[in-house]
Amino acid sequence: MKQYAQPIRFGIATSGCLIAYFLILSLFNLHTNIFFSLFNGVITGFGIYEAIKYFKLKNPDSFDYGKGFTAGLVTGFVATLVFTIFFAFYSTELNGMFLEQLSTAWFNDYKSFEGIVFFTVAIMGFATSLVLTLSFMQLFKTSRNLKRKLVNHP
Repeated sequence: MKQYAQPIRFGIATSGCLIAYFLILSLFNLHTNIFFSLFNGVITGFGIYEAIKYFKLKNPDSFDYGKGFTAGLVTGFVATLVFTIFFAFYSTELNGMFLEQLSTAWFNDYKSFEGIVFFTVAIMGFATSLVLTLSFMQLFKTSRNLKRKLVNHP
């Protein structure tokens, strides 16, 4: 469990940034514009990158692909889970009209629109976490290629 403490902390910090970004957008009434949610991937990506980088710096001798991948995935999943819970709370308790503003056409056509939106937010976060973790691990993994000796030719 000790190996998950640091990624969980990074995940909570990342979710805090996601929540802060969402609330800042809501101050300017831009939180209903789906285009701005693309920046969530940048925030999540930065959190995952920093978690893997810190994990490698803290444990250079025992760092391997599996441990780095786990650190990134836990960070992203914790951030997604906390943000999804906040998003559900915000859209049902704090701003009941938010989902209707988000998509008036969908709200009228689907009876369980809230569930669809919450599920979509969670799936997008999990998928982003997986893809970004796989991408960043390409930067942090140690190479297993054989080192070639340079031969001096006269």
